[in-house]
Amino acid sequence: MKQIVPLVSPHVKPESANLLQIEGVRPMYLKKVDGPRAVTLPDGTTLTRADLPPPTTVRWVASRKLTVVRGVLYGLISQSEALDRYDLSKDEFTEWVKAVSDHGEDALKVTALKIYRQP
Repeated sequence: MKQIVPLVSPHVKPESANLLQIEGVRPMYLKKVDGPRAVTLPDGTTLTRADLPPPTTVRWVASRKLTVVRGVLYGLISQSEALDRYDLSKDEFTEWVKAVSDHGEDALKVTALKIYRQP
């Protein structure tokens, strides 16, 4: 039978070992956000706010569009927050959602516009 020995850092004071306060290290604080920090997608993967494209995104490749669409559809961010954050029009975002729901992820690729969009 293996014996489990806890590892104790030399920086941890014995009297505060149960609080895990480390000398010279400030505690980390999480920025308060409205809504969840992460959501679980139907395929079991987790989508977090860190996975979303940066607000300064200019070049919208299919994967970034899909991440924003999934973030809104699964409740990570609201649609209004996405529109404001990425400076998108409601029509543009609606087209992304429609393309994904009608034709799948590939419909968000610019080269697929001719195939999937009909006048």
